[in-house]
Parts: sequence; structure tokens; C-alpha cells
Amino acid sequence: MADEAPEKAAEKEEAKAPAAPHKGGRKRERKEVRVGIAHVQATFNNTIVTLTDKMGNVVSWASAGSVGFKGSRKSTPFAAQTAAENAARKAMDLGLKQVEVFVRGPGAGREAAIRSLQAVGLEISAIRDVTPIPHNGCRPPKRRRV
Repeated sequence: MADEAPEKAAEKEEAKAPAAPHKGGRKRERKEVRVGIAHVQATFNNTIVTLTDKMGNVVSWASAGSVGFKGSRKSTPFAAQTAAENAARKAMDLGLKQVEVFVRGPGAGREAAIRSLQAVGLEISAIRDVTPIPHNGCRPPKRRRV
């Protein structure tokens, strides 16, 4: 019991002593990206816009949910437009000028996202629909009765 007290006192003094300056990991340097790809994933519930370089490394992204829309408002064209503008501004700060747009999914925000990418000032070189279509793969769920 008597031996424990000096050890605890030493531990407390170590905790009070100012810590050495933290040298974090290497600082990530941002490369200047001129040409990239804009992936627009438009589902029935949300729209996600991801801007990448030609290799597929993410430069910036935004979704209707991350921009601040909740619930059924996430699936609106206005939410998709806001998300696309947000992602495009972040990418343009890193030097992105020209994009090729890949659109995936059946959502309402497909056209709105593309229009807002163009409105922010990105040059769109091509638009490609890459929605996955099954060649008679899995059996689809039963029809909705509303």
C-alpha cells in the first residue's frame, strides 16, 4: 500500500507536464486536378454527387442529406441541385475545370444535378448513363400495390 502512493504521485505529475508538440502524420498535399469525372447517383431517396480525378480518386463529394435536407425533401431535384453545387465548388477550389458526367439511377435529381454542375462553371465534356440493368439476373421484388 505504501509503495503505490509515490507511483500515483509520479503519474499525476507526468500528466500535468506539458506534452511535447505533436507532430501529426504527413500533411496531405492537394494535387491540382484539371480534368475529372462527376458521378451522380440518383436514387428514389437521395442524390449523391462525387467528383473524382481520371483515376477515380475522390476530389470532393456531397449528397442531399449532407447538404442539410432530411426525409422526403432529400429526393427532390432542388436538393440534388444544391448537393451538386456544393461538391462542384469544393472541387473547383482544387482546380477542377472539366468533367465527364456518369449518371446512375432512376431518381428525380438526375437532370438537376447535371444542370447545376454546368451552372457553377464546370465544363461538361460528356454525359453517360451508367445505370446498372440486369440481363435477367435476380428476381425483382413483387409489384407494389398502392
